[in-house]
Amino acid sequence: MQIRTSGFGRSLAAACLCACMAQTALAVEVGGVKLDDTVQLASRELKLNGAGVRYKVIFKVYTIALYLPEKKTQLADILMLPGPRRLEIVMLRDITSDELGQAFMQGLKRSSDQADRTRLLSQTMQFGAMFEMVPGLKKGDILTVDWLPEEGTLCKLNGKQVGDMVPDLAFYNALLKIWIGAHPADTLLRAHLLGDMA
Repeated sequence: MQIRTSGFGRSLAAACLCACMAQTALAVEVGGVKLDDTVQLASRELKLNGAGVRYKVIFKVYTIALYLPEKKTQLADILMLPGPRRLEIVMLRDITSDELGQAFMQGLKRSSDQADRTRLLSQTMQFGAMFEMVPGLKKGDILTVDWLPEEGTLCKLNGKQVGDMVPDLAFYNALLKIWIGAHPADTLLRAHLLGDMA
């Protein structure tokens, strides 16, 4: 029995194929991790500003991506940008919660001055308590750190909220500075997050 395909059917199939190809084209691969060009957060579309891999000595630790309402290449412009923001961290190896917590705290100490650290102490302690709720991160785990305007900093591990929201935008900006501030964890990674994907 021969099945005839109508012109509409062929057009629909072609449209579906194009849509699938477009979806594939919208993914960027960084460190073996596929990242979407855009994500939805707080009813807004965020664009992939940049992404890179964090190394410890020669080992890949995680892929990190920065999503913003619009692409920016300067720290000052990013810190003043209204709307939601997202840091997405995809683990490339297993680490303990202690290692993760220490990395965050060392990053905050390196990238923030004493006055900021003092002013944000309570928020930092609240954020640090989050790591006590997580036994560790496994390869493939996804940690998102979102800024939601008028709500706060929200952390999710594999889509599940971890800890309470931290309300101060200054705290989220301090977190961003760990990777894109004047004294980042990795200067090459900083360049990648600021849009230099080469």
